[in-house]
Amino acid sequence: MITQEQIAVVIDSQKEIFGSKDSFLREAANKMQVVNNYATIVTGLRRCGKSTFLHQFLEQKQYNVLFLNFEDTRLSGFEMNDFSRLSDEISRRNADTLFFDEIQLVDGWEIFVHQKLNERYRVFITGSNASLLSKEMGTHLTGRHLSMELFPFSYREFVGFKGLEFNAESLRNYLFSGGIPDYLKTGIGLLLNNLMDDILVRDIAIRYGIRDVAALRQLAVYLMSNIGSLVSANKLEGLFGIKANSTIREYFSYFKDAYLLEFLPQFSYSLKTQARNLKKVYALDMGLYAQNSTVFSENIGHRLENLIYIHLRTKYKELFYFKDKGECDFVAMERSNVRQLVQVCHLVDDMNFEREYGGLLSAMKFFNIKNGVIVTFNQQDVFEKEGYTVQLVPAYKFLSE
Repeated sequence: MITQEQIAVVIDSQKEIFGSKDSFLREAANKMQVVNNYATIVTGLRRCGKSTFLHQFLEQKQYNVLFLNFEDTRLSGFEMNDFSRLSDEISRRNADTLFFDEIQLVDGWEIFVHQKLNERYRVFITGSNASLLSKEMGTHLTGRHLSMELFPFSYREFVGFKGLEFNAESLRNYLFSGGIPDYLKTGIGLLLNNLMDDILVRDIAIRYGIRDVAALRQLAVYLMSNIGSLVSANKLEGLFGIKANSTIREYFSYFKDAYLLEFLPQFSYSLKTQARNLKKVYALDMGLYAQNSTVFSENIGHRLENLIYIHLRTKYKELFYFKDKGECDFVAMERSNVRQLVQVCHLVDDMNFEREYGGLLSAMKFFNIKNGVIVTFNQQDVFEKEGYTVQLVPAYKFLSE
């Protein structure tokens, strides 16, 4: 049990932190939608800037906001019954807008939020686990929430934040630094080591009752070190002492829900075939990869491919890789319609041109798409054949559009 006085103390102390201003505005603000009597849910990787983003948005609206972060250790004993005391505190402060961070840590939170929506409060929620939020929303908040995802700084935002130009040099910097705001401000690599550990321990091991944290870490580092590679639970069975491939599949889903790693399926019109085929693994921040992988080479090719995945992931819900007569890195779809076909190659030369061009062309013919893109580090060209047009585009141009 938490007393109302304790709740008040936490709200006051967090208000000072919440009130700290960050002048850099995120591009995602243009996508933000708010509807009366709907909860606005923002999910994303831990430390990617969700709270700051919402603070900036709400400050512009000049609402009377009550902010409460449920990860505060002083709220570790918060229970369902304590929501009544929180309600009293909300009334006492005459708040009209409620902003809760990681409220899903408390069982029954969705019932409380539903009640507050009925009482005409504006409700905003941030969380670092997509699945935990969505499960509860599907029961008590069905049809009464709008969800959006926030990612670490994009390349465009990185350039703006650092005051750089769109060119090969800034692209290279971004490939090694990623977009976690705290790291970009400080340059302290240990922050990204600690961030990955927080995700693995707090967002995954504790929440799902995983006892063998060492094996969980080893699997995460292995996958992080193999971005752009094909993986499957069956092939990893027995690795790091994890004996069941069902356990590995569960770990895959936990990594995805925590926005740490994602697994790209091969395109197929059959969902069963999609599930059966090998998947490509990608990290959701290049800084996390740089600081936590065990790859000691620069590995520019895989970094670039991963970066383009992140970029497309922020734009499209449906992403696949294509493999038939050739292989195409990314098929981006929207409502089952192909929007972009993208191949990624650090440096196109005589040795790999036929493979890269041919793989993209095979996908273009399969989907009957007349235009395709090969994203390179710093090459530009156009190829036309049989009515199909393939553009070589420098990554800094592709990412800055």
